[in-house]
Amino acid sequence: MTSTISSEPKRAATMVVGHRVSYLDFGGPGHPLLALHGHFGEGRTFTHLARELGDSWRVIALDQRGHGRSDRPSDFSRTGYVEDAAAALEHLGIDNTVVVGHSLGGVNAYQLAARHPGLVGALVVEDIGAEVDDDLSFSLSWPHRAPTRAALLEELGPSASYLTDAVREYADGWGLAFDPKDMNASQQQLNGDHWDDWLASDCPALLIRGSRSTVLSAGHAKDMAARRPRTQLVELQAGHTVHETVPAEFAAAIGEFLSTL
Repeated sequence: MTSTISSEPKRAATMVVGHRVSYLDFGGPGHPLLALHGHFGEGRTFTHLARELGDSWRVIALDQRGHGRSDRPSDFSRTGYVEDAAAALEHLGIDNTVVVGHSLGGVNAYQLAARHPGLVGALVVEDIGAEVDDDLSFSLSWPHRAPTRAALLEELGPSASYLTDAVREYADGWGLAFDPKDMNASQQQLNGDHWDDWLASDCPALLIRGSRSTVLSAGHAKDMAARRPRTQLVELQAGHTVHETVPAEFAAAIGEFLSTL
C-alpha cells in the first residue's frame, strides 16, 4: 500500500543531555514506528519504507548522534545511542511501538527493547548479529572536503554510491554529514557480544538478512532466531544494505510482519 501522506517529512529535534537529536517525522494517521539507520546513514535512509508502508504506519526516523543533522557528542557508547532513542520516544509521547534498525541501528533497537521494554512492542532488525566484530577504518581515508560535489564523489570512489544521502555543501566546500573518526569510535563501541540484550526481550521480532551479507552469517542469523522466542527470520537477495538493494522486497517483508501484530 503506497502512502498518501506528504512526500516531504517534517524535520524536528529534541535535546538529550545537552545535545540535539534531529529526526524526520513522515506523518500520517497510522501507528508510530521508530526507524534507526546504520553507520554513515541518517533518517532519510527510510524514505522508501515510509512511503511503501502507507498510511497505516507513521515512520519517525532519527538522525542518530554524530550523523545527519544531529549533534556530534564525544560519547558514542551503547548507552548513549539507546538513551537518545528512548528520549526521542518519550519526547513524542510514544511507547509500546515498533522499532526498525539497520546494522548499528539494529543493535540499538534490540538494546532499547532490553533496557526500556515498555517503549518497544515489536522489533525489526536488519542484517546485524548478537555478536559484532567489524572495522570501519577504511573510512579514515575519505576526503574531509572537496571543491565540488562531483569532486567529492570521485574521491570517495566505490564508496560514493552508499554515501549520497550524506553529501553536504559547507562554507569551505563539499563533505559528508559525519566525521569518519566518529564512525570508527562508534564501531569500536558496537563490537562485542550482545547476546544478553538480544535475548532479554520477548516482543515479536523480525530478523532480515541479506543473502550475500558479509556482516551477518546465515548460521548466526539462524541461531539468533532459534534462541529468541517469537522471532522470524527472512533472507532476501541482497548484501548488508537490504533496504537499499531490494527496497520493495524489504518493505513487503516488514509490511507482512506488521500485519501480524
